This record gives sequence, structure tokens and C-alpha cells, in this order.
Amino acid sequence: MKIFTSLALAAVAGICFTVTAPKMEAQVSVDIGVAPECPYGYYDAAPYSCAPYGYYGSEWFTGGVFIGAGPWFHGPDNFRGHVNNRFHPDHGYKGPTPQRGEKAEPSKRVDKVSHFKGNEVRDGRGHEAGGKRG
Repeated sequence: MKIFTSLALAAVAGICFTVTAPKMEAQVSVDIGVAPECPYGYYDAAPYSCAPYGYYGSEWFTGGVFIGAGPWFHGPDNFRGHVNNRFHPDHGYKGPTPQRGEKAEPSKRVDKVSHFKGNEVRDGRGHEAGGKRG
């Protein structure tokens, strides 16, 4: 009987400690690092590779500087910008892309991409935003 009483007391004590244990909340911190340095911007989804000239329309640049995309987006909440998704690997593009750190070619202006064919509208955060045009 002493063993049963001892086990019962141990069980009750264990339950009391469990009930009174403070709850810990997890703190999640994600460091995404520095945005890729790409002359004509980078894609808005991982692995954030450099996008080729002609993928982004002029509204993605302010004073010749890319406003960002994905986790580094610096545009307004209601931003919508045109892209030419034919230059995206997910749509079959296998052509040349600049490497990180490369400089833009002086003849390739980002404020007015010659013959730009935007066919999708994106929000800068990795989402299609509607408003397709051909």
C-alpha cells in the first residue's frame, strides 16, 4: 500500500508541476540578408536570381534604381508593375541572365525598356496581381 501511495503522490506532484509550468512562446527571426545586386533587377521568388533586361517594365525603377522584389520590396502597398514573364525560368526562359554584381550596359536604359512587352502584372511581393496585357 505504501508503494501505491508513493506512486499516487508522485503522479499528483508531476501533474501540479506540469499545470503550473510557464508557457514559452517561440520567437522567430529570419535574416534574409542583403538584396542581390543585379543590373536589371532580380526575380521576386527564391533563389532570387538576376532577371534579364526586358523582364521588368520601367515602373519597377526609380531614378534608375530597382525598387526591389520579394523580401526586399520597397514600393507602396498598392504597387502593381508589368513584367514580361517570357523572360522567367518558370515560363521556360533559358536565355542569358546577368550575374550578381554585374553593371548595366549603358545602352540598356531601365527607365524606358525599348520594345517592352509586359504580359503580366506583379505586386513586388511574389504574387501575380492581375491586369494582364499582351
